[in-house]
Amino acid sequence: EAFRQFRFTGDVWGVPEGRVVFAGEPLLEVTAPLPEAQLIETYLLNRITFETTIASKAARCVIAAAGRDVVDFSFRRTQGIEAGLDVARVSAIAGFEATSNVEAARRYGLVAAGTMAHSYVQAFARERDAFIAFAQDFPGRTTFLVDTYDTVSGIKDAIEVIRKLKLRGRTGVRLDSGNLLELTNRARRLLDAERMKHVRIFVSGGLDEFQIDDLVRGGAPIDAFGVGTRMGVSADQPYLDTAYKLVDYAGRPVMKLATGKVTAPGRKQVYRRRKPFGDVIGLFEEAAPSGMEALLQPMMMRGRRTRAPAGVADSRALCEADIAELPAAVRRIRSPRGLVASTTEKLQHTTEQTRERLLSRFGPKRS
Repeated sequence: EAFRQFRFTGDVWGVPEGRVVFAGEPLLEVTAPLPEAQLIETYLLNRITFETTIASKAARCVIAAAGRDVVDFSFRRTQGIEAGLDVARVSAIAGFEATSNVEAARRYGLVAAGTMAHSYVQAFARERDAFIAFAQDFPGRTTFLVDTYDTVSGIKDAIEVIRKLKLRGRTGVRLDSGNLLELTNRARRLLDAERMKHVRIFVSGGLDEFQIDDLVRGGAPIDAFGVGTRMGVSADQPYLDTAYKLVDYAGRPVMKLATGKVTAPGRKQVYRRRKPFGDVIGLFEEAAPSGMEALLQPMMMRGRRTRAPAGVADSRALCEADIAELPAAVRRIRSPRGLVASTTEKLQHTTEQTRERLLSRFGPKRS
């Protein structure tokens, strides 16, 4: 009954969705009566942790693809229906061109994309008949799945159907198994020999940024990648160690001193310098360093939104711009260099003062 009339009355500052952030930086700051701030903790951590994890993995896939299209194929393997919708949205922000999740495409205004299934091919007596039927249903956007039985035979069947039906629109072949470096080179040679340079080569099958990077560096003639399971669950890094901690109470800076979980006290702001690219964390009341941009922006004041939710396109533009500014060593797929934000002298001083004050009250007692 007590919650029937409950309404959040606090202020929220946050980094706009799509911005690149460093480890250890505040993404969101809530100023509110403590019970209100505490009630939203679980929801905020769940949303921010999951979506930041997936966006990071998806962005690395886009970087590895080096300008080639990447499509979200993750829905069948994501850990829940809602997770599948979230993955489609945040991967689009990170730079994916389309999704196979039709509901996510409808809900968020994304491009829906997909190809035939192996079961479709198997339902026909001949692979070639399946290709003809599919092309007749989708004459302007046809992608043939060529590896149901034998990839090279499938490519040759696709070539015959393309020639027979005179397909000139957005046409492609999809390879979902085998040695993709070898098979895509074979496919390109066969297509080019038939003057079918317009036919795109699309690959999928357990891909992540590492395999994409290997294929691109190996010179595979691939036009687009379908990325599913490994991105949709962030297989090699399934979580981020995010936290939601009290840093100021009634105007008094507070911090946690537990070993391995020390927090910095006080309200903060993150400032970004473009050249050379780097961030500085300071106290909220400090003046912005010259030539630097404040990342935390007001999202809610006194419990009401101060801005409309950003659309996918706007967040994607922010993400693309930030990633383009990152040093090459940070963007590399293997052994990337991490970026660490520096802190202002005032924040360092406040941290030390707060630590000393707390230790004097709660530190080990001398006998």
